[in-house]
Amino acid sequence: MKSSTMAIGLWLGMATASLFSPAMGVSAMTPDEFAAVYPVVLYWIRQTIAEHEDSAKIVASWGFKRLPLYFSQELLNTTKVVTISRVPIPPLSSMGLQRFEDFERGDFDGVTYLSTYFVKHTKAADEELHFHELIHIVQWRLLGPERFLKLYADGLERYGYQDSPLERMAYVAQAEFSRSKHAFDAQTLVLHELRKLSAL
Repeated sequence: MKSSTMAIGLWLGMATASLFSPAMGVSAMTPDEFAAVYPVVLYWIRQTIAEHEDSAKIVASWGFKRLPLYFSQELLNTTKVVTISRVPIPPLSSMGLQRFEDFERGDFDGVTYLSTYFVKHTKAADEELHFHELIHIVQWRLLGPERFLKLYADGLERYGYQDSPLERMAYVAQAEFSRSKHAFDAQTLVLHELRKLSAL
């Protein structure tokens, strides 16, 4: 499994290397702007998770066959999933972040906050989607809320949703999960990739 992780990491690094060039003329959120909005966003996240606590189930209870080959049992036993008709996105424009209004209006299949992720009812049986969101769970764990949100917002602003570093990492790993018959340690992979970003 270790050699597989290294190989996937090399491929993922090649796929994402072009993303970390200078900001291409985009004015990133200033530290003061982030400091002002961070507690507001985090409060919204915690409130949203609390509102759906009764319907949340641990990932392990879903009985997916492949996920335990990629993630630790501890992670699968402590991460919660909520199925919902439309995944909740923070009202960023009303928080003063009008630059993210396109993202705010997005109709996504899943979204991850802290140790909980939300997926659409219609996608609840999609193991690849759960894999993708679990990559984000690992990112949240390793980075912590403040660093995760700062890196995610910066990547979204500079590169857009699909090419933002944390999303790209999840999509590339998901693609390998989909096509490969050889399991790899997804948690170690995320750790290595975050180190490459100098995020850890």
